[in-house]
Amino acid sequence: MINYKTIYFFAPHGDETKEIKQDLSKLFDRLDIHTVESDKEADIIASIGGDGAFLQAVRRSNFRDDCVYLGIAADSNRHFYVDFHYQDIQALEEAFQKDDMDVRRYPTIEVKVNDNNPSYCLNEFTLRSSIVKTLKMDIYISDFFFEHFNGDGILVSTPTGSTGYNKSVGGAVVDPLIESMQVTELGSVNNNTYRTLGTSFLLNRQRPLTLLIDKNTDYYPVMSLDNEAISVQNTEKVELRLSKKHIQTLKLKDNTFWHKTQRNFL
Repeated sequence: MINYKTIYFFAPHGDETKEIKQDLSKLFDRLDIHTVESDKEADIIASIGGDGAFLQAVRRSNFRDDCVYLGIAADSNRHFYVDFHYQDIQALEEAFQKDDMDVRRYPTIEVKVNDNNPSYCLNEFTLRSSIVKTLKMDIYISDFFFEHFNGDGILVSTPTGSTGYNKSVGGAVVDPLIESMQVTELGSVNNNTYRTLGTSFLLNRQRPLTLLIDKNTDYYPVMSLDNEAISVQNTEKVELRLSKKHIQTLKLKDNTFWHKTQRNFL
């Protein structure tokens, strides 16, 4: 394992996790990994909480690809991005001492709204209508016009995000080793006037997706990146592609994506 020297703790719940952070700092001091107060200085960025805290830690640190991310749950619940639990702090220490971990790389999605600077997501991007009315848009794959969509919205997920909202609306669960983004319809209208593919599909890095929103009607789309909303007025175009940017995570060797999928769903 790489010789990590510094760690930053992302603890979004403040006082609720103050004691946990102190205990973890002492643990990593014993491992000769010392706590720093800025995520920019850290070799390891550790989130304290569930998957939501992990996603926030990645976003707030700007999707760094020159460090590793580590998820530590504050509860006993099972998570997808989080491998370790504060209740079993000894297992965390032993995993570092015995080098019982792998570094895994997860792909991200680049999202560009109108002509704004690109943003990124690790889990999923959603675009939905915010009023009681369907949303119409033209969908392009690369420069090829694919379909005219009419419905509640569109969800685009990474493989690691495929087990979340995507799965609940009928999307496929995708192995993270398959670098792709999955496009899933939300409440599409299919009749003699409107016709969509009606199923989710995968795109690789060479096939960007463009959503051109029909401006003949006043729409107020709601968009989100992972677990945070995007505030953009007058949205006309959204461009999405599988990014070259990855994040690296520390994971237990015997706790793969499919182990977690089995535990959570079967």
